[in-house]
Amino acid sequence: MDIEPSLVGSAERFKLDHELELHEFEDKFVIKSLQSPNQGFWISRRDGNINFLDDETCSGSPSRTSTIYGVVGTIRLVVGTYVVVITSCKEVGSFLGYPVYRVMSMRVLACNDALKFSTGQEKKDEAYFMTLLNIVESTPGLYYSYETDITLNLQRRNKLVEGWMSKPLWKQADPRYVWNRHLSEELIECKPITSHLNVVLSFQVAELKLKDSHAMVTLVSRRCNRRLGTRMWRRGANLEGDAANFIETEQLLETEGFRSSFLQVRGSIPLLWEQIVDLSYKPHLSVIKHEQTPLVVERHFSDLSQRYGEIIAIDLTEKHGEEGQLSAAYAAEMKNVPNVRYVPFDFHGHCKDSNFDNLEILYDQISEDAEKQRYFLIDREGNVQEEQRGVIRSNCVDSLDRTNVTQCYLAQKALNLQLQRIGVLSPSECISMFDEEYGKYRALWAEQGDEISLEYTGTHALKGDIVRYGKQTIFGMIKDGMSALSRYYLNNFHDGIRQDALDLISGHYTVNRNSLSPIGQNGFDPFSFLPVTSALIIGGLTATTLTVQQVGRNVHQYVSTAICAGITAGVMAILKANGRQFCSRPRLCGLL
Repeated sequence: MDIEPSLVGSAERFKLDHELELHEFEDKFVIKSLQSPNQGFWISRRDGNINFLDDETCSGSPSRTSTIYGVVGTIRLVVGTYVVVITSCKEVGSFLGYPVYRVMSMRVLACNDALKFSTGQEKKDEAYFMTLLNIVESTPGLYYSYETDITLNLQRRNKLVEGWMSKPLWKQADPRYVWNRHLSEELIECKPITSHLNVVLSFQVAELKLKDSHAMVTLVSRRCNRRLGTRMWRRGANLEGDAANFIETEQLLETEGFRSSFLQVRGSIPLLWEQIVDLSYKPHLSVIKHEQTPLVVERHFSDLSQRYGEIIAIDLTEKHGEEGQLSAAYAAEMKNVPNVRYVPFDFHGHCKDSNFDNLEILYDQISEDAEKQRYFLIDREGNVQEEQRGVIRSNCVDSLDRTNVTQCYLAQKALNLQLQRIGVLSPSECISMFDEEYGKYRALWAEQGDEISLEYTGTHALKGDIVRYGKQTIFGMIKDGMSALSRYYLNNFHDGIRQDALDLISGHYTVNRNSLSPIGQNGFDPFSFLPVTSALIIGGLTATTLTVQQVGRNVHQYVSTAICAGITAGVMAILKANGRQFCSRPRLCGLL
């Protein structure tokens, strides 16, 4: 089946090998194609040097031979070089007819025999960086294809010149959405065996039956790698205007020979702001006053306009408290940004008490402009019938939970218009009239929200039952409570090191053997004392409770109670005053 008629020419489509062979020798790793055994490379386990295969490379018997499903890339640390490979994958669906796979497991091959000759500090630094690579091994939500690039949306693909699809996948891809862009740089010349893991952190497919028609709906969410990070350590934008948690979501519809695409984007409020963890449940949020703030906002929206056209910026944050101060600062800057419509909508204020139908109020405000933006549509003959002329950009504070609910609502409106235009539904019909199929559609968006949230926060999305069922349920409230507690723990005690891992593999931090160690020289590490401090607080509270019960029987218990209570209060005061120091903090890069 021809997927993009305008792109299909005489040139053969570029494809990657599905399976590779890994041979492990005492002094080297050999990776070669099963289909073309002479094609591949080997890497020295002593110095990490990479070489193409020759006749003498595979002489001798390897200690172990295994099948791998792609090479993610390589990274050089203080002493050694490390190769990241895919050890298992699962086919999860197709994108425009081409199979898409999810990475199920990865392995890091260490080429660091020279570590035995290193200094103590070098060994310490290498151990920390290796810990970061171990975190990378378990990265969720990585999807890729051997046969096509999935970083480009349907409208952009349609505009590519003839012969583009015959280029290697790394040349086809949009570099901002390639997760392993930095890791694969050294292996670019080994094109046929290097698998580019496109930053598609959510890929969901559902087949719907609407009256007599079958429709395939695919959700693809692409995370930008320019400000990659975790929830609390990557807020706002950098000085170049790149927003944290910036994601392009494409809703792709295939039915009756037609293909249609609807794009939305999300991202952190593109100001300079921070919310540093300090052991409190809701850390202080502050806007950073900087002379370049207007330029940051301008750069962000200028880039969006060049890529997508007209922009509608929906701000879902609260309009009071610290959130309100952030929203007010955003609104003030948006007054100076031309050709962008800024729409403030207090999601919690309008939708309190589970009145989520009030999103209709938001849609009424933007419907005229939103429907003018249209969607992308190709007919059975491959002719373009519609082009999307703009995009809706949504945000809340995290650009997760409230944003998920809102984007699902807007996507449903677009889907109704597309199905009506194609003729699957009449002008008076909508997808919500088909209960079973509507449930499948909402489940797509709920699962997508979970995958996006797992990458940014480490937990499932909140308000997922609203997306899935259109209302908040008791089970959903319990699940949200557990996820909120998990976010608190991860934000305070784990995300610092996870941020370092993301900065390392994305190239935002480059290891330099001659530079000062980022680990520090035997300095005081308050974070390591947190378990002791916590034990003192718990023990103090327990002792105080027990001694209070004995006060009436023994006057001496007054003194014991006062001492226990005083120690507990003192430790808690120290902990509160130095909360930031007791949290897991990134060591490699600054906030901007």
